[in-house]
Amino acid sequence: MTAVAVSAPSETTADATTGPDVGTELVNAMAALPAGRPSKTDLRAKAIEAWLPLAGHLARRYSGRNEPYDDLQQVAVIGLIKAIDRYDAERGVEFAGFAIPTIIGELKRHFRDRTWSIRVPRRLQELRLAITAANSTLTHTLDRSPTVADIAAHLEISEEEVLEGLEGARAYNSTSLSTPVTAESNTTLGDTLGEQDTSFEHVELRVSLGPALACLDEREQKIITLRFYGNLTQTEIAEQVGVSQMHVSRLLARALTKMRRHIGADAA
Repeated sequence: MTAVAVSAPSETTADATTGPDVGTELVNAMAALPAGRPSKTDLRAKAIEAWLPLAGHLARRYSGRNEPYDDLQQVAVIGLIKAIDRYDAERGVEFAGFAIPTIIGELKRHFRDRTWSIRVPRRLQELRLAITAANSTLTHTLDRSPTVADIAAHLEISEEEVLEGLEGARAYNSTSLSTPVTAESNTTLGDTLGEQDTSFEHVELRVSLGPALACLDEREQKIITLRFYGNLTQTEIAEQVGVSQMHVSRLLARALTKMRRHIGADAA
């Protein structure tokens, strides 16, 4: 959140010197000045200060939604500044009538774009807001919780779109992986996640070993098996095969060379 260097708004700031009437005069005077006039910057700062209570009031309307009030206040002030900079008195609209929807729009964009735990398409964000509003309206008119069909008919969309919006709404808030699966269980959500299986990295190699072993003669196969599957030393293999340890070493090296060539030829 980009900080705005303004004083914290309060209801008491709307007094005789910084009230709405004075604020309107300041905005109108600022808007009438051409760009680049030194006094325009001073009028702009005074106009912002005069209308800070309005920004604070609108920010409080959106508090209680798990967002810090200080953040909402900053967003509202940004909206106020945009309203002051864009206001055109010649259109005949009072500044308050222009500023209020501008500030509210900035606050709504904040909730739409900044408060989701997982980024989802804007279409789903807007669909969630529409479903929430429809649910509130239908609950009062129907005197019961609306069904998916009720919401779909109210919004004039398909039931599949309503279900998609409800599923997307689950991304608004996230849950810690340390959360227990049940109140009585010591198992957490993190414990239920799968882990990377490193064995997959060796699948291709294992598939190639069969044909590579088949290219060896019987004695070479036995030596490879005793060395790498039986975990025997060359001396122990020599005793079983009936040759010297040195000869086992040469046979082992020759067998591995054959296998590497076979695997390399298959890869090529």
